[in-house]
Amino acid sequence: MNDLSKISILLISMMVASLSGCRPQKSLSERTAQIHNRVLTVDTHIDWPIKQFLNPDFDPSVRHTPEQFDGGQWDLIRMQEGGLDAVFMSIFTPQKKRTKQGHAQAQEIALKQIELTKKMVADNSDTAAIALTPEDAYRLEKTGKRAIFMGMENGYPIARDLNNVKLFFDWGIRYITITHSKNNELGDSSTDQQPEWGGLSPFGFEVVQEMNRLGIMVDISHVHDETFWDIIKLTKAPVIASHSSARALQNVPRNLSDEMLQAIAKNGGVVQVCLLDDFIKEMEQTPEREAALKQLKEESSAWSNGKLNPEAVKKLQAKYQEINAKYPKNRPNLTEAIDHVDHLVQVMGIEHVGIGSDFDGGGGLVGIEDVSQMPNITTELLARGYTEDEIRQLWGGNLMRVFNEVILVATQLQKSSQANKPTKVTVNF
Repeated sequence: MNDLSKISILLISMMVASLSGCRPQKSLSERTAQIHNRVLTVDTHIDWPIKQFLNPDFDPSVRHTPEQFDGGQWDLIRMQEGGLDAVFMSIFTPQKKRTKQGHAQAQEIALKQIELTKKMVADNSDTAAIALTPEDAYRLEKTGKRAIFMGMENGYPIARDLNNVKLFFDWGIRYITITHSKNNELGDSSTDQQPEWGGLSPFGFEVVQEMNRLGIMVDISHVHDETFWDIIKLTKAPVIASHSSARALQNVPRNLSDEMLQAIAKNGGVVQVCLLDDFIKEMEQTPEREAALKQLKEESSAWSNGKLNPEAVKKLQAKYQEINAKYPKNRPNLTEAIDHVDHLVQVMGIEHVGIGSDFDGGGGLVGIEDVSQMPNITTELLARGYTEDEIRQLWGGNLMRVFNEVILVATQLQKSSQANKPTKVTVNF
């Protein structure tokens, strides 16, 4: 056999060996489905409870569509379709006057939403369950049930009574967003007209300490920068931002500066990227849309404050639906939201980033309209080169780590408190 024949046989052998060792490359959609199914997926901010409170006819056990104005962006069917394992339902209270009556009404609204959430779970116990700890989420994931946590958006219902923090904990609240859009008794908001306390109020300091003691995650979304820095200096446990994005990419007060992001990373906390258009990218709207929405401002305010009867709510929803059909809103797309994920990962590290959609509270972008489309996030992360382990961290691992650390700090604080209590001594004469 001549040298040419030997070389030919060698090349053929190499080709056969190479072909026999080949495996068909999985498509991006196949990889998405497999990884999305394997990791624990958690969304830390969905505003369904206030939607249910304002629209009692909504049935969360039935599939709706976001195209319907009253269809919302979450229901149990779409949650399952989107492979979303766990959510934090936001118990949101619109802020009114900071009076005894106003605080009492806020607490009543918060309690009603908590009751609605628990009833929804009880009515659908074959597919969902209330969760209170990270262990609950992982346990329920194995059974195929959806884990329903609760967080409270706005410390306003706490009023001026520290006992209310324990009250909400006992009712199932596992994070509290210190402020919403206005200053309250706890501290200053990022979007009020001017600061009132210069950060946390004296009572706010007590509330954060009590949250640490009980094992409630401190949520810094919505707070003023000075409030943020007070919390970072005070807290003994990692913090969360349940729905915030990067100020470097979209310069609005609700987003977080790189300095703040680095401080959260040093604290061991996590920032859950928000999917609300205004926090992702500024988009110009048509004058016609702006004018049409302005005409509904008074009715919208009445709706938010629970002052419209069901018939009036349906009429208002129809008006919104007509405006959205006639003058569609210009919105950023999902890839621009994942740009925020990339930025946070670069500034903070992969261990400190997650997802908090703000669905039913303004969230929703082109490419991710509701919870049924959550796998699109996994697809985009894979397309950008994120590994399965990194995606596991982003989708829920980081948040659950923080949650566990918050519980651990609470356990240590409670033990320390018990150890430092004076011992009663009985003296017999």
